[in-house]
Amino acid sequence: MSARTPPPPADASDAVVPATTPAVAAARETGGEAAKSGAGPGRPARSRPTRAERLRRSLEEEIFQGRLKPGDRLDEISLARRFNVSRTPVREALRQLSSSGLVEVRPRLGAVVRVITVDRLAEMFEVMAELEALCARLAAQRMGPDEHAALEQALAACAVEHTQANREAYYEANKVFHDIIYAGAHNAYLAGMAVSLRNQTAPYRRYQLYAREDRIDSSLAEHRSVVMAILEGRAEDAEKAMRAHVTVQGDVFAAFLATLPEEAAQ
Repeated sequence: MSARTPPPPADASDAVVPATTPAVAAARETGGEAAKSGAGPGRPARSRPTRAERLRRSLEEEIFQGRLKPGDRLDEISLARRFNVSRTPVREALRQLSSSGLVEVRPRLGAVVRVITVDRLAEMFEVMAELEALCARLAAQRMGPDEHAALEQALAACAVEHTQANREAYYEANKVFHDIIYAGAHNAYLAGMAVSLRNQTAPYRRYQLYAREDRIDSSLAEHRSVVMAILEGRAEDAEKAMRAHVTVQGDVFAAFLATLPEEAAQ
């Protein structure tokens, strides 16, 4: 298929729009405000996490380590007192956890920890792998020179965080990398689906980076394989490389779950 850049569907205004996504802009950022935040070539600016984000990460860790068990109630007042914050960041953290599927809101009980099942996790990553593989295939066929430059810059940002051994910063750079590929597919409906499922799998994709000491090394090598295939227009290879990349993420996290107490991985 020849390279093309079709306009997004008129009714897809809430999906990722290819040429103007914040991810693409962030990946291109190398000066100005970026310099003020310690960013540099290949390293986009990062804002400090909010109280809600820090609280969400703490609760995620407790869920994955089994300290918060499936069915445990997450009371806003108790959490606010425990973390010495107001109820506003607590509500936002619980909303984020609900969006990603780690928490569910039950009638009369409020927010509770959702049961994590390995089977459900495998199903989500299976679909995610196919969506991202298709994005990579289309990106190899449709990306233009500016998008290629943004993708290479995003890869460079991942490499910087890999060198710094900063897993949380690497995860954020990794999100930009994947967003650029979603946008490069030039299919707003597909990009919207990929973003939606990525948000649901986000906590698992973050924690699989901690599951094995060498996982961040493997992740960067997989990124490079995807990028080379896209830049060279090898659509089938890009598809295969991305599918393998996302599938491995699911496999690594499933192995991580297996190391937790049995009740935490049901």
